[in-house]
Amino acid sequence: MAISYAHRLGQIIGESLENALEPFLREFAEKHSLYFDKKEFRIARSGTKLTWIDINNNKHDLDFVFEKDGTPEHTGKPVAFIECAWRRYTKHSRNKAQEIQGAIMPLFEKYKKDNPFIGAILAGVFTDNSLKQLQSLGFTILYFPYEMIVNAFRIIEIDVYFEENTTEEYFAKQIALWEKLNDAQKGKIYRKITEQNLFAINQFMSSLQLKLDRRISRIHIWMMYGKQYIFDSIEKAKEFIVNININDISPEFNKYEAEIQYSNGDIVKVEYRNQNDMLGFLSSFI
Repeated sequence: MAISYAHRLGQIIGESLENALEPFLREFAEKHSLYFDKKEFRIARSGTKLTWIDINNNKHDLDFVFEKDGTPEHTGKPVAFIECAWRRYTKHSRNKAQEIQGAIMPLFEKYKKDNPFIGAILAGVFTDNSLKQLQSLGFTILYFPYEMIVNAFRIIEIDVYFEENTTEEYFAKQIALWEKLNDAQKGKIYRKITEQNLFAINQFMSSLQLKLDRRISRIHIWMMYGKQYIFDSIEKAKEFIVNININDISPEFNKYEAEIQYSNGDIVKVEYRNQNDMLGFLSSFI
């Protein structure tokens, strides 16, 4: 199969974005005694892929995860899922946003009682709608416009600016230049990427800090009583409401509902019919 130099250059940009942000994330994890996991070998899992399994037993390969009580040998409780992504054209940005959503939201659902931080570090060209789509789901976004990426590579005279009609020969030339770089030269690119966007990086890290610093401020519990009535038409439902005699109805326990409110405004809502399930949920916070 022929090599796609355009694809390879995109991989280089994506890997550079991850390498540029890793020191910030690793330092944060160390400061807060969290295990920082990335795509590398770890005894607790097989291979180098960072894979988590959702509530339906589907596997998702991720970029970065922070764990509480995690070790190289033991998987801890996830407190943050962070994905990195690069896209050159707006026509691909919405699909990438949906891809990130598809990877993270099933995991968020599985660990929703812990309400983990979900973040997306994006670079290149993303539409406002694609960014808002992720933000509406609770993602914190750190965005690096395409110009920042281009400027970072140009400090060591590699040009990653391209259009759809750019030739494979041009891509091959830029890749050849990249492959000649040593670690110190690549480090200059990584530092330039972050230096241009330090304010946004600090905002992103502050959002992560706020999430981890939150404390339970209030717990609401409701005992829900009432028999459920099901109808196949609006007319039948209206007829039921008109003719029902409230005084003839004997209350019947239905379920427990609980709402956990946090100091940062987060809210976790659950409902259980079984008493032990509700006790198990509350005990998980101890």
